[in-house]
Formats: sequence, structure tokens, C-alpha cells
Amino acid sequence: MSIWVIIIGMMILSWIVSMTLKSKFKKYSKIPLDNGMSGREVAERMLRDSGITDVKIGSVEGQLTDHYNPADKTINLSREVYEGRSISSAAVAAHETGHAVQHARAYAWLGFRSNLVPIVSFTSKWVTWILLAGVLMIRTFPALLLVGIVLFALTTLFSFITLPVEIDASRRALAWLSNAGITSYQNHDKAQDALKWAAYTYVIAALGSLATLLYYIMIFTGSRR
Repeated sequence: MSIWVIIIGMMILSWIVSMTLKSKFKKYSKIPLDNGMSGREVAERMLRDSGITDVKIGSVEGQLTDHYNPADKTINLSREVYEGRSISSAAVAAHETGHAVQHARAYAWLGFRSNLVPIVSFTSKWVTWILLAGVLMIRTFPALLLVGIVLFALTTLFSFITLPVEIDASRRALAWLSNAGITSYQNHDKAQDALKWAAYTYVIAALGSLATLLYYIMIFTGSRR
């Protein structure tokens, strides 16, 4: 019962954080940058200031779909961020560019996460079905659930490895935004607040994954008594 309380609590907390994040970005998207730069221009300048010339910047559909792809060295910004000239656009663009800087500087945690991507992509396709089958067949074939637990543990590990990667990217972004004069004394705290709530989503996801992992471990250990 206690683990279910934790899981349900995490689901509620995740919803609260997600709604707050959307609210923050909507609020800060209405506050323009003093220099009028777009998200694309912010990313271009940060790359240039960092001495990076082999990363491309593109636009993708969706909201909060911004990401950096180390496989093809592309910064993919949602249209709102790509074209936007607000505090939130600058913060997101700088954050994703922060990942490109991590890649260029051979940041260890990013490399570790990138190495896990193919494995996690493969396991994520099957882990739900294996866990479900494992629970249904717990009495006759308990090893199947154990396999599912091991696969799910990889996704949980991936979630926790993501934390330092995201936090460091935000740290790099905020430092550059301030040093480059993109944000001012009056609005820098808003960029910081936006990225802080974005980081919370990764924290909640990691903790939720850990709680779910513990739940399946409890089922497995309970079946062996």
C-alpha cells in the first residue's frame, strides 16, 4: 500500500510540475528580450561564442519539444522558441545550446547518457509487455519478471544520469546569458526560474521511475516467500 501511495503521489506531483512549467513559460514568453534576439539568434551566438561551428539549428513542431541531438549535432527548437524573442525563448535556446557545448567539451555525463540511448530505446519498446507478462506468470515463470525488472532498471538509471546533464546545461546557459548580456539584472531571474522548473520535471521523472522499479521488485521478492 505504501508504494502505491508514493507512486500516486509522484503522478500528482508530476502533473503539478508540468502545469507549473507550462504556466511559467507562457508567462515569460510575454516578456521580450531587451535586444530583441530570437531563440535561433541566441543559439547561434552562444555557439559562436563557444567556438562551435559544426552544429546546425533547426525548427521542430510541438510545444516544449526542444532538444539537442548529439548523433547529428543539431539543436532542434520548437517554432515558438525558434522564432520567439522572449525571456523563455532565450532560456530554452541557451539550454539546448548548452548540450551542444557539453558535447564539444566531451562532458562525461552526456557521453554516458548517449551511450545508453540505443539500449534504452530498444528496452523501452518491450519492457512494459515483459513486466505485464511477468506479473501474470509470476507463479509459473518468475524469471520473466526478473528480466523485466533488469530492463526497467536500465531506464531508471537513464533517468538519473539525465539529471546532471540537464542541470549542467542550464548552468552553462544561465552563465552565458548573463555574461553575454542577453539577459539583464531585471530579467535574469526569470530565465533562471523557467529553467529551474524544467529541471524539476526530470527530477520527478527519475523519482517516479525509481518508485515503479521498487514496486516491481516488491512483487518479485514477495512471490518467492
